Amino acid sequence: MIEFTFWDIVRNLAFATRWTILLSIAAFVGGATVGIAILFARISKAFWPRRLASGYIALFQGTPLLMQLFLMFFGLPMLGFRIEPWTAAVCGLTLYASAYLAEIWRSGVEALPRGQWDAGASLGLHRLQELRLIILPQAFRITRAPTVGFLVQLIKSTALTSILGFEELMRTANAINNATFEPFKVYGLVAAIFFLLCYPLTEYARKLERDAPISR
Repeated sequence: MIEFTFWDIVRNLAFATRWTILLSIAAFVGGATVGIAILFARISKAFWPRRLASGYIALFQGTPLLMQLFLMFFGLPMLGFRIEPWTAAVCGLTLYASAYLAEIWRSGVEALPRGQWDAGASLGLHRLQELRLIILPQAFRITRAPTVGFLVQLIKSTALTSILGFEELMRTANAINNATFEPFKVYGLVAAIFFLLCYPLTEYARKLERDAPISR
């Protein structure tokens, strides 16, 4: 058994937390970018874009994230694509996040009264201009709270990327625990770190929910 002082454990976990934060940011930004494209397809007037977007969302919401990460990391090399743990983790979480964010934002678009679309049309705006200037700013404002709430879920979901060999918080904790055989101390600190990361965002989401405008 390797001797680790309490501060050795804290220092190693703090270093790993940086990667958890970076992974969360990369996945959220990537998921938001892809999610916007899925949202546009989901609310399109054309039939096939709507069907493809609905299928995409159903696929990623209806299957376990763990399975998606496995397929990303172990499946792509079988097709001839070499992929590193960091890339697999970011791509897997990006696709997962995009499906949920697109659906969250779609609910905001559909919550707006039809008169908002009619107002844009009366000004001579085409559909993309209506979305950019009128619809999406209001939809994003309505859905800020669930968007931040999903970010909390995404941060916690990064723990699953430890199965890919990515050295984030949970994998580092597993390695320390295997060396020290002190699971209560190690995983207790991990729980505290996740709590410190997520609790402020949870409170912020609650504040946004209280302050959210009510569409009529």
